[in-house]
Amino acid sequence: MTHAVIERVETLIVDLPTIRPHKLAMHTLQQQTLVIIRVRCSDGVEGIGESTTIGGLAYGYESPESIKQNIDAHLAPALKGMEAGNINAAMLKLDKIAKGNTFAKSGLESALLDAQGKRLGLAVSELLGGRVRDSLEVAWTLASGDTARDIAEAEQMLDIRRHRIFKLKIGANPVDQDLTHVIAIKKALGDRASVRVDVNQYWNESQALRACRILGDNGVDLIEQPIARTNRSGQVRLNQSSPAPIMADESIESVEDALSLVIDGAASVFALKIAKNGGPRAVLRTAQIAEAAGVALYGGTMLEGAIGTLASAHAFITLNQLTWATELFGPLLLTEEIVTEPPVYRDFQLHVPRTPGLGLALDEERLRRFARR
Repeated sequence: MTHAVIERVETLIVDLPTIRPHKLAMHTLQQQTLVIIRVRCSDGVEGIGESTTIGGLAYGYESPESIKQNIDAHLAPALKGMEAGNINAAMLKLDKIAKGNTFAKSGLESALLDAQGKRLGLAVSELLGGRVRDSLEVAWTLASGDTARDIAEAEQMLDIRRHRIFKLKIGANPVDQDLTHVIAIKKALGDRASVRVDVNQYWNESQALRACRILGDNGVDLIEQPIARTNRSGQVRLNQSSPAPIMADESIESVEDALSLVIDGAASVFALKIAKNGGPRAVLRTAQIAEAAGVALYGGTMLEGAIGTLASAHAFITLNQLTWATELFGPLLLTEEIVTEPPVYRDFQLHVPRTPGLGLALDEERLRRFARR
């Protein structure tokens, strides 16, 4: 039997409209930009992957344009001619020739896994050790910034049984204004929903010490990255004093970061993101570190489209426990799809296909329509 080799890697930047502006502390998203990756192999199998950032360089070190450029110029040539089924060897080679670039590597690893799953007739979750569930509960982010509008949106989501976990993006406004906003929403939803906040590092420690106490005392379940990732000792102090659990997000930019956060005791929950760790296999290494240390897990998102969302989901359904569920709602934020069958959301859950690979096929016509010229 001859081994299939990687023949060609193609990248495409796709701009998709969103249902509404999505307001974060550092950026307001008016559309979402995806880098779609196609890995073509000598046996005729094609794997698809996705690399997506939030707000270009406002969030992290990679942008859609840099991801495409670095794959085309550096990563793709390194993969050409390598054995398509040996994902371990391929990713080790990429780590050797390129520091960081975890978003780009994540899309490539997802595409290689998709191709191998199709080749073997297995879902990606089975390549990652086997699923222990078929679906994942999904949170929804309320990010209009308008209290009444956010409450109405949450009520609608509860009515149609799509979400009962809500995350509020705060940090851009004065602290007291944000606290009033969050507490009003929690009061309106009561015990029918879990309310959480994401500050995206926008508070300083003095603000966070007070705000975390007020939020925890008012029934907020989880506080994500309240202060700068660089203030590690402050994160430790907050983790010790906050009545609500503190979740690390921006603090985890690699598997190594996860280990040092555990050693320092800087968070009691980790947000898992395939893009920040370098792929579905890599994110499971972070999860293993957390599990060994008794740190709880949450399945995070970079607001990916269908491909990146299912690449994450296939990894997350292999985990023993996701105490804080997931926020894999990226496809629901888009008004257009570039896959033939969009992911299925019902009864508060994202349902993960058992078909070979990621379980998705590209819609070539729509891909052409939304691809950046």
